[in-house]
Amino acid sequence: MSDTAMPFQLTILGTSSALPTSNRYPTAQVLQVSGRFFLIDCGEGTQTQMRKYKIGFSKINHIFISHLHGDHIFGLIGLISTFALTGRTNELHIYSYSELQKFLDAQIQFLYADELPFRIVYHPLNFKKEQQIYEDRKVTVYSFPLAHRIPTCGFRFEEKPVLPNLIPEKITEYQIPVRSRQQIKEGGDFTTTDGRIVPHAELTSQKHRPRSFAFCSDTRYDESYIESVRNVDLLYHEATFACDNQDLAQTTYHSTGADAARIALKANAGKLIIGHFSARYKDHTPILQEAQEIFGNTEAIGEGQVFSV
Repeated sequence: MSDTAMPFQLTILGTSSALPTSNRYPTAQVLQVSGRFFLIDCGEGTQTQMRKYKIGFSKINHIFISHLHGDHIFGLIGLISTFALTGRTNELHIYSYSELQKFLDAQIQFLYADELPFRIVYHPLNFKKEQQIYEDRKVTVYSFPLAHRIPTCGFRFEEKPVLPNLIPEKITEYQIPVRSRQQIKEGGDFTTTDGRIVPHAELTSQKHRPRSFAFCSDTRYDESYIESVRNVDLLYHEATFACDNQDLAQTTYHSTGADAARIALKANAGKLIIGHFSARYKDHTPILQEAQEIFGNTEAIGEGQVFSV
């Protein structure tokens, strides 16, 4: 990756599972991709964490909600209220199970005599197969089904390929006219005045390889979604329990650190980060150690951490 690549980084706002603790908030993460900011899940206290870690409210136009358990959605109405109080007018896009609209509409109608000063656009997710749910010039986002007690999706964010740079020395050497340069950037070769064909690869240098991130929470171990996260640079996977609670993980449709590591290993992920820790663990070291024994490049997340790709 070159030094000129725009940021691709994940900020952790919350790491706890169902019960928040005195120092751990419920699930919420913000992914920055080439100037775009995407909020993933919105547990209680998300807007407080956004302020603490300097994530501007106005930068959030797209929110992705994995499922409708409270620890992933209870922060939404507070964040929406703050958007209204701070004069937001831009549309807010929410990608979630369709029933979320009923939940939020009831609260909004109760709290606001007039309509919100901005429009909320709901995008229902598909819980049977992988689906592209968002695309712009810089990034594509996919949802894919996970294995939880209620309809739940994971998300994969893929940076789009960036056109390569023309090598200045080659422009001079072959006297490449301006009219030919965009075509070369897009993959074309160049034909000199004497008929020689100079291949695209000789004339260009790649800025950086497209980067990717996948989010998997909540789910029990299930190999059905491995293809959806294959070869991602950074994989977040829930690890609610250590192996001493393997049976509880199965019955509650959650994962252990070892489960998360097996998914990362089989998917050939670049780096694994784990979170969504049960409040019963004052120290998540056992969960992390069990994961690292299977997939060495694993890190346990903490509030305020930033992971750059």
